[in-house]
Amino acid sequence: MMDSFEFNKIAGGVLATLMMTMLLGIFSGMVFGPHIPAKPGYELPSAPAQETATNAPEAPAEPLPVLLAKADPAKGQALAKACGACHNFEKGAGPKVGPPLYGVVGRKVASMDGFSYSDALKAKGGTWTMDEINKFITNPKADVAGTKMGFAGEQSPEKRADIIDYLHTLSDNPVPMPKP
Repeated sequence: MMDSFEFNKIAGGVLATLMMTMLLGIFSGMVFGPHIPAKPGYELPSAPAQETATNAPEAPAEPLPVLLAKADPAKGQALAKACGACHNFEKGAGPKVGPPLYGVVGRKVASMDGFSYSDALKAKGGTWTMDEINKFITNPKADVAGTKMGFAGEQSPEKRADIIDYLHTLSDNPVPMPKP
């Protein structure tokens, strides 16, 4: 038979092993445990905040005719590839999600047959001049509240000028470019 001293040694060894296992679990939980954020979920990217230095005056924006004089229609065509997901650029091509853009410069607003424009764009009226296109593609939702266009807008005046110069080339009779 086993005497009490041997039994105590075995019981002590088992208890020590269990205690070390428990402490190792607690320690590894602290080291490798998940980080629980204060607010659950993920932050989604949003439009960059307009940050301006309080002591530096904002540089005046160049007028559109000056930007158009420096514009490159080849750059505009490359920039407009993203627009190709919703718009056609070829002459005679029908609408996609958005109306075709061939001949848009100088065309009446919301005037393409076969496309269902939003009521807000129909109410805008007028003609798609270069200035009007510039305002619209800067922020479509702000320019025509209620438009169906999902594009967030192009903030760079130079890129907008390149796009407008490219759209200007998509015409049988291009409107004259404004003088800088």
